[in-house]
Amino acid sequence: MKQLGDIAGVFAYLSLLTVGGGMAAFPELKTLTVDVHHWLTFPTLLHFYSLGQLAPGPNMMMVASIGAVVAGVPGALVALVAFFLPTGLLTFAIGRLWMHLGTWRWRPAIQAGLGSVSVGLVLAGAIIMGRGVLNGVLYVAIAITVFLLLFKSKINPAYPIVSSGLIALGAHYL
Repeated sequence: MKQLGDIAGVFAYLSLLTVGGGMAAFPELKTLTVDVHHWLTFPTLLHFYSLGQLAPGPNMMMVASIGAVVAGVPGALVALVAFFLPTGLLTFAIGRLWMHLGTWRWRPAIQAGLGSVSVGLVLAGAIIMGRGVLNGVLYVAIAITVFLLLFKSKINPAYPIVSSGLIALGAHYL
């Protein structure tokens, strides 16, 4: 039962850090699930996150996988509810308030500040993840190529995702 409480506490806290998306919470997700609670290894967390990126729907549905590793089906359910409910309720409340503050003179400054926070959180998550997965010349080259393709063109992201997966799969078997 203590494990379910720990799962609820960790994922409720993490849900409040997802300003800018799930990647924004990744550094703290790694710290809590790998370093503090020792529920996962870093490579396992990276695998879960990658699978979450590939699956349809919100990429952070992968929190259910972590909950399941820790406490089975009840752990998965607790992780999902704890991760999505606080943010959902907060978003609903702030969204309603935000509409009432449409002419408030501080609103543009808050929006600009939150945008900057989002970029910083996502960048920190990308750096933490990069440390774990960019462990060879091939993977660094793939990352740079995909970044440049997506940054410089309007290519559908599915193409570099599938291509990168096939390249890495081929490299694994050669």
